[in-house]
Amino acid sequence: QVQLVESGGGSVQAGASLTLSCVVSGYTFSVLAMGWFRQAPGKEREFAAAISRSASTREYADSVKGRFIISRDNNKNTVVLQMNNLKPEDAADYYCAATRDRYYGGTNPMFYDYWGQGTQVTVSS
Repeated sequence: QVQLVESGGGSVQAGASLTLSCVVSGYTFSVLAMGWFRQAPGKEREFAAAISRSASTREYADSVKGRFIISRDNNKNTVVLQMNNLKPEDAADYYCAATRDRYYGGTNPMFYDYWGQGTQVTVSS
């Protein structure tokens, strides 16, 4: 079955950087569109970034635009979220998601078929 495994979370101070990785197995990675979502305690899951199958389309939430970069390596079955200049409001559990039926998944979590277990990011001020 399809598995998504995130890594790279941790606890950092405001202004620091973290790199989240998501390794996919059980499916042909190059035909999956990928996304990153996050959920803070007591809040709903929200979109952070998405990337199309070929990486030609990338989209970011306004709150992370200019600070986060999403990329993918189809040879390594990996999607990466580079997070720079982290802010306390970025603290959340971050989830990797994949959709098999769309060239690009977009911002709606309902369009994604597979999800990872999440990795926690803590940002102190």
